Amino acid sequence: MAGPRGADGFETYYSGIYGHRWPALKAALLRPATHTALRDGLLQPYYLDPASVAVAGLLPLAGARRVLDLCAAPGGKALVIAQRLANEAEPGAVMTANERSRRRRGRLIAVLDAHLPPETRGRVSVTGHDATQWGVHQPDQWDAILADVPCSSEQHVLGAPEELAKWSPSRVRRLAVQQGAILAAAVDSLRSGGHVLYVTCALSPEENDAVVEKILRKRADRVDRVDPPAVPVPGAETTRHGLHILPDRAAGTGPLYCALLRKR
Repeated sequence: MAGPRGADGFETYYSGIYGHRWPALKAALLRPATHTALRDGLLQPYYLDPASVAVAGLLPLAGARRVLDLCAAPGGKALVIAQRLANEAEPGAVMTANERSRRRRGRLIAVLDAHLPPETRGRVSVTGHDATQWGVHQPDQWDAILADVPCSSEQHVLGAPEELAKWSPSRVRRLAVQQGAILAAAVDSLRSGGHVLYVTCALSPEENDAVVEKILRKRADRVDRVDPPAVPVPGAETTRHGLHILPDRAAGTGPLYCALLRKR
């Protein structure tokens, strides 16, 4: 069944997931977002959610030569990873920041150009390919992949009445299918021993643990879940397959979900 749509449907859907917690979580989502200034090694500060900084720091880079950000716009997490290349990856390691949308890719390039010093910027290339097809065209080639996938972005929906009026449960299901395709492509693109960090800003388990569960089942002979290091965000919650940072319990940071997988 399609289920109720619009604001009433949204309320029914998420209160069904979070129960008595939902009113406090909804109120936290509607408050102004928390931002921190990313400064070290940048030409100018870049402001983003502390949870994004923390999660981008969880992608293992030790020994990595080729690093990929599959859905890189607007570029905040790409900046964090680019900063880490010099200190944590192999000498001469390079990074590709991919974004299929031309408009969003333009914004990504502007962010990279404005914030990265020339030496670091020279190690980051930008592409515009379909992330769901990456594993077909570049199998077994990457050491570390960030898959920060398109998601329901419920925080944005709540703050945009025109988007809330269009919401339906089918949006969640459609995005979960796309997310699964991107995560599968990332797994297929990894070299043996490489890691993919799956990230969303979604609230629904259907876009989070359920997507990871599906890939662990479909790629059971190729990939394992890895417990990520403790994220330095007070209030981060452990889920079946990853971590969830939600603003009602994490001092206004998030929402952000992540799970770490390793290719055999």
